[in-house]
Amino acid sequence: MLEEAKLLDEDYDSSSGKRSWGTSINIDGTVYATSLFWQPLQNSSDPFQEVEEASAGVLEGADLFCIKGGKAPQFGICVSHEGYHNGETVAAVALATALSNISSYIAVFKTTEGWWYTCIRNDIILSDGDMLFLSEEEAKSQFTSMLAVPDWGKKIAPKEWGIEDTEEMDLAEILARGAKSKLQKIKGLRGTKLLLVIGISAVVGLWLVSSLIDRLFLTPTVAPVVVPVKPKVVQTAAPVVEVKPWEKMSDPKIMLKECHKGTMDLLGIMPPGWDIGSIACAQGSVATSWTRSIGRLAWAKKAMEDSQLQFSGFSFSGDGRVLSATLPMAPGEEISSPPEKNMIDLQNQINDEFQSLGLDVSLSVEAETSATGKVYRKIRFSFSSDYNPTTWAEMLTKYSGLKINMISYSPNENKWHYEGAIYVL
Repeated sequence: MLEEAKLLDEDYDSSSGKRSWGTSINIDGTVYATSLFWQPLQNSSDPFQEVEEASAGVLEGADLFCIKGGKAPQFGICVSHEGYHNGETVAAVALATALSNISSYIAVFKTTEGWWYTCIRNDIILSDGDMLFLSEEEAKSQFTSMLAVPDWGKKIAPKEWGIEDTEEMDLAEILARGAKSKLQKIKGLRGTKLLLVIGISAVVGLWLVSSLIDRLFLTPTVAPVVVPVKPKVVQTAAPVVEVKPWEKMSDPKIMLKECHKGTMDLLGIMPPGWDIGSIACAQGSVATSWTRSIGRLAWAKKAMEDSQLQFSGFSFSGDGRVLSATLPMAPGEEISSPPEKNMIDLQNQINDEFQSLGLDVSLSVEAETSATGKVYRKIRFSFSSDYNPTTWAEMLTKYSGLKINMISYSPNENKWHYEGAIYVL
C-alpha cells in the first residue's frame, strides 16, 4: 500500500525508527492539522464520491478529509491512526484563505513542533506542498529546491536562514485571519446522496407492497405457461493490462538536451538594465524571469522580439519591474526503460559513483500506487554541479528506469541543479 511504503521508507528515520514528519502544530492554543495529501476537486457541490475514491486508491486507508474552496477547489485527505482527529482545524486552508490575494507562494514557518513547509502554485496546494518537517535540514532543502521555479508572489522563511528575497511572517496572525475548515469523517453516503438513496428506497418499498397486494387479492388466477428459457450467455470481462510507469517514459536524453538548449537561448537575451534570474526546466518548458535594475520596459520587450524565439508566453508584472518568459521544450520520444537493480544495490552504486566524483547527492525512497493498487518503488535523487546537462547525459541515462523531474540553472553561481527518480525492482 502507498501509505505503508511511505511509512517504511521515506517517512521514517532509519537510524532512529522515528517518523520524519508531524501531523499538527499548536498555534496560540489552537491545534492545526498539517501534512495532508491534496487533490483537485472537480465537483464542489457533491465532493464525497471523489473523496471516497481517493481514500480507496490514492491514499489507501484515509478516513478524514477537508475541503478548500476558492478559485481552485481541492480536498485534503489523511489517516486518523497517524495522529489526526475529527474536527481538527486544517492549517493549509487557513493559510491559503488568509493569503488569497497571492496566487503563488512558498513558505516555511518555524513552530514548536517543527518546520511547516507549504507551497501554493496558481491557487493550488501542491500534493507535497503541506508538510511538517521534524528536521530543519529537510525543510530547508525542500524550500531551496523550489526556489529555482520562477514567479513566486511571496517567499516566506525563517529570518535566521538568511535567504535572499525572503521574509519572515507571524504565522499566528495569518492563521487567525483564515477560514476554519475542519477535518471530518469520510462516509459512504452523505448529504444529497443519502437523501436520494432514502427516497429511492421508499419508492421501491411502496411499489413492492402495492404489487404484493395486487398479486394476492386482485389478480385472477391464471394457468401457468411454460416458456423455454434461452440459455444466458455469460461474458467474461477482459483482464485489465496495467501499463507500468517505466513502460511509457519520456526519453531523458531528449529532456537533458532540450533543457540545455533552452537555457542557452534564454541566457542569450540580455535586455539593457535587466538582470536574469534562475532558469528552470520542468513539465515540458524552460522558464525564467528578468528583474529591472535601471532599464526600461520597452528595451526588454524589444530584446524579446529581437531574439526571434518562439515563446509559449512572456509577460510583465503589474509594476513593470519583472519580465517572465517560458519556452516550450520538444517532447521526448516515449521509451520503455524497466528497472534493473534492487533498492540497496542501486543506492550503493549511486553513492559510490558520486563519491568518486567528489560530489554530494541526496537520496530518498519514494513509492507510487497505481489505479489498481500496485505499488512501484523508486529512489529520488538531487544534486548540484558545475557541469551542464549534456555532460551529465551519458552518466545519468545509463540507469534504466530514469525520470528527470526538474533541472535548474543559477547564472549568478554558474551552478546546475538536478532532480529526478530511478525505479527499482
